[in-house]
Amino acid sequence: MTSSVPPLPDAEGLIQPGPTPLADSSPENRRQQDGLVIARLASLRSPDYDRVRKDEAKAMGIQVKTLDDLVKVARNESSEADRLPFTEVESYPDPIVPAQVLDEVVEVILRYVVMDIEQAHAVALWIALTWFITEVEVAAILIINAPEKACGKSQLLTIVGYLVSRPLQAANSTASFLFRAITTWRPTILIDEADTFIREDIELKGLINAGHTRANAFVGRTVSVGDGHEPRLFDVWSAKAFAGIALEKHFPDATMSRGIVIGLRRKLPHEKVDRLRHAGTAAFSVLASKLARFADDYADQVRAARPHMPDELSDRAQDNWEPLVAIAQCAGAEWLQRATTAALKLCVASESMASTGNELLADIKDVFDGRVGTKISTVDLIAALCGDPEKAWATYNRGHPLSPRQLSKQLEPYGIRPKTVRMSFGKTPKGYDVAQFDEAFARYLKVAPASDESGHAGTDDHEDDDSEPDGKY
Repeated sequence: MTSSVPPLPDAEGLIQPGPTPLADSSPENRRQQDGLVIARLASLRSPDYDRVRKDEAKAMGIQVKTLDDLVKVARNESSEADRLPFTEVESYPDPIVPAQVLDEVVEVILRYVVMDIEQAHAVALWIALTWFITEVEVAAILIINAPEKACGKSQLLTIVGYLVSRPLQAANSTASFLFRAITTWRPTILIDEADTFIREDIELKGLINAGHTRANAFVGRTVSVGDGHEPRLFDVWSAKAFAGIALEKHFPDATMSRGIVIGLRRKLPHEKVDRLRHAGTAAFSVLASKLARFADDYADQVRAARPHMPDELSDRAQDNWEPLVAIAQCAGAEWLQRATTAALKLCVASESMASTGNELLADIKDVFDGRVGTKISTVDLIAALCGDPEKAWATYNRGHPLSPRQLSKQLEPYGIRPKTVRMSFGKTPKGYDVAQFDEAFARYLKVAPASDESGHAGTDDHEDDDSEPDGKY
């Protein structure tokens, strides 16, 4: 009788293939082989087990859930406290057509939530992304935003939770819980009313941003070991969705730039949607199983995809959308066009919510464009900024005008600092010269194409353009 032993990680920490099948296929030896496989799988870290569980279950001829249960028993993790906080979805038994599955997801979304069709396409692709999370390198955050209550954000997040892979509702959770939950279960994190508790949680904001790319999805912590402490890296790679009111005010610019932002609005009297509370869960379960089958059948294609991304998108936007476009490619030319259209429309909308620093630069440029002379005192600049009631500067300082110190702090990252400027009548107040802003204007503000002497419009400057600014504004 031949035998085999569970493999150990090699010198590079990689798990080697499973044991060679036993030559004797009698029931007794089959049970022995199954026991060896289960023992090997039980020894793996959760992320490593996630990567091989489906293939191992297929090789053993059993359902994934059955394998999960056997591994949990082998790990002695069958207590109530350690059970998965979500239901594992079995892959749909029959082959699926990706375009039809994505169409079904869009139909479900629009049945219950008022939103633009491009937004529905984006959400459908993001939902599919959660099933491909082990195949992609970037996981954009789904940010469901609304200006006020009763816009459908919680309804949409609930629908998303019915359809994503391994949903974990985690509102008001601590960062400590979340990074341990992600490392253990690899869930899709779903957080409603994010505006109410994230704004001051610096650690949680850092956790969110760290999980954007697989390569950087690690947070370091010290853990208690015996009488001492040891450093440990936690893998926080997962898909995350947040819903809230005016999240652009509560999330840092770095988080918003990592997101697919869905801006919802309150429905008009003539806009009708179904009540989600009246919907059964059976249809959602079947659709989720089709998404699981989608990921099973097209994992290799998505992993290898390098779709062409529109040049109009920034580098960060291209990173965010590339996995979604790769998934759309699997569904054919029509879905590829839908994904591209959605990316362009939603990114334009997101960029309109410019960062505070970028907004300040644009408004300062307007001030210089509208005055004679190249110098301005700090007092006059603040007065000009606060003179437009549509701008935020008149109430920026907790209901009071922007202060000189706040202005200086906002401009400091751009290398711009107040200096003594010589004004008319020999006055020398603290202020700024337009030349100080030349490089910042050129690098961070988009400008309309200029016409050359022949009347032809020039091309827009791209983010990777290395040409020197000409200093004309």
